[in-house]
Amino acid sequence: MGLITMGRVTERRRVIRVRDGVVSARPDTLVAEEPLEIRLNGKPLAITMRTPGDDFALAAGFLVSEGVLGAADDLQSIVYCAGATGGDPSRSGEAESGGGANTYNVVDVKLAPGVPVPDITLERNVYTTSSCGLCGKASLDAVRTTARFPIADTPPVRLTPELLAGLPDRLRAAQQVFDRTGGLHAAALFSERGELLDVREDVGRHNAVDKLVGRALMDGRLPLSRAVLLVSGRASFELAQKAVMAGIPVLAAVSAPSSLAVDLAAGTGLTLVGFLRGPNMNVYAGDERIALPSGV
Repeated sequence: MGLITMGRVTERRRVIRVRDGVVSARPDTLVAEEPLEIRLNGKPLAITMRTPGDDFALAAGFLVSEGVLGAADDLQSIVYCAGATGGDPSRSGEAESGGGANTYNVVDVKLAPGVPVPDITLERNVYTTSSCGLCGKASLDAVRTTARFPIADTPPVRLTPELLAGLPDRLRAAQQVFDRTGGLHAAALFSERGELLDVREDVGRHNAVDKLVGRALMDGRLPLSRAVLLVSGRASFELAQKAVMAGIPVLAAVSAPSSLAVDLAAGTGLTLVGFLRGPNMNVYAGDERIALPSGV
């Protein structure tokens, strides 16, 4: 299944600049932000604000984090469908058949025959709170019970502090759109040897991770049991959840984790590293995967 990119990643806007008392008018490059509605088998499931591009991967990754998808064979198709400009929103192929204008802001994910379809009206309402990290112990239990790839059962990954220390600079060097806008989060996958496997940018940090995971699912690479996930901001519960659901054993962030993210990491066997800045870092959980000096 090919990855289709629709819409503009950046847009130009006029801005008044004040620099050292000098005022000027000029165009500025901004990151684009538009809503994406994700439908499952024709029924509305979720809406997220995202940077257009990698929309199919974003939808697939979101469904991995929700426990709906776990392998490429679970997915029958993903298509763009009619948006808010007209047509019957329940008919995913209507835009292609001329029944309404295509905004490229609505995607419909069709599950393969035999893949269980969640009860969107009930199960979705419960599990959304776990995605957002709003309900404490229930959130932790929901992830533990729905995770398909138990991290504690995977072969151990062993990383040196020196290898981790070099990853943020490599992520920053790969942020092409950030260089033009300064307004994007980024997420990257590295191998246990430090090789850059993939990088995605988005206005939402959770979307950047979903795009990574969704691309991996569509390429048949889940679980990512030998990978390191690096995020450019903080490590929230939601990002720790997405790592666990994709079978990623190590999550590193350049900023702080939340308390619930640490609890989830400790309960699932996830290695969680925060404040990764040069040679400095805090290891909050799963330190057995980090080759620290003896006697710590």
